[in-house]
Amino acid sequence: MAIRAIRKFRAVEGLFCVYKPPGVHWKLVRDRIETCILEGVNGTPSMATGVGLLGSGGGPTDLTLSAGSLPPGVRLLGPGRGPTDLTLSAGSLAAHPLVRGPEVRRIKVGVGHRLDAASSGVLVIGVGRGNKPLNDLYQMCCTRDYTLEGEFGFATDNFSRTGRIVERSTYDHVTRDKLEKVLAMLQGANQKALLIHSNVDMRSQEAYEMAVTGELGPQGKSPPILTGLRVTGFQPPFFTLELQCLNETQRYLRKVVHEIGLELRSTASCTAVRRTRDGPFTIDQALTRGQWTTAQVALTIQHYYNNSKRQSRPLPAAAAL
Repeated sequence: MAIRAIRKFRAVEGLFCVYKPPGVHWKLVRDRIETCILEGVNGTPSMATGVGLLGSGGGPTDLTLSAGSLPPGVRLLGPGRGPTDLTLSAGSLAAHPLVRGPEVRRIKVGVGHRLDAASSGVLVIGVGRGNKPLNDLYQMCCTRDYTLEGEFGFATDNFSRTGRIVERSTYDHVTRDKLEKVLAMLQGANQKALLIHSNVDMRSQEAYEMAVTGELGPQGKSPPILTGLRVTGFQPPFFTLELQCLNETQRYLRKVVHEIGLELRSTASCTAVRRTRDGPFTIDQALTRGQWTTAQVALTIQHYYNNSKRQSRPLPAAAAL
């Protein structure tokens, strides 16, 4: 691999996050990012040598094609669209992609906590040696933030508006105060579950210090746990929730909206799921489709690495690899 291509590839080895739009499978996002990075790295001017034109004596030579020496029907046109001659020098073919082929044919692109096709938001990506810290992030007990949009008045078989409607109901009796009381009840139940699965003595100093610093979390596998839940919008039949959670799936979050409707003696379906934070990565840092270039990815990785050093995050910065 050419030296410039190596440097360009090393610059995009690390962790960064992108914005996954709704209706797109995460595998398509990953494959498109891999294609964009390969195109950027392989577009680097090559430093390769050793490919040329050899004369009858075995030494470098030039090849000239004149406009009059070509077969009938074949023409060489110059900038003015008129007949011209073409000269190929001994070293002019060395860096041509059709001669040497792509310098980088495949790279390893990993995905952290995945989003289903209907969801949108922050999707963490690891490139090359960045897959090691990506796995560390995946194994860490770090919360993720979501914005959920719901609608009262109907229930579906998959808890979203795309499912088959199985029940309709009224919602005139639902108020914001009633909704907030239900959320408080849910949060209390999840807080109890968090304590149970943390495997820490709640009467110990260690438990107190972990709770103060926000490090209290489940040890090993646990069911989904909501660590925060609040209303940010309420205009019946529509409402918006913001929540923090651990070990969740997007289907579970849609089911939470469904259960909230039942607790309010009504029905509700989730109309949108958007992840706004995954551990240290926020939606403000997420690269949109037009920014999936080697230059932008390298800049984002370096920015994250610099912030990690200043804030002394425990998550390893892959850009330092």
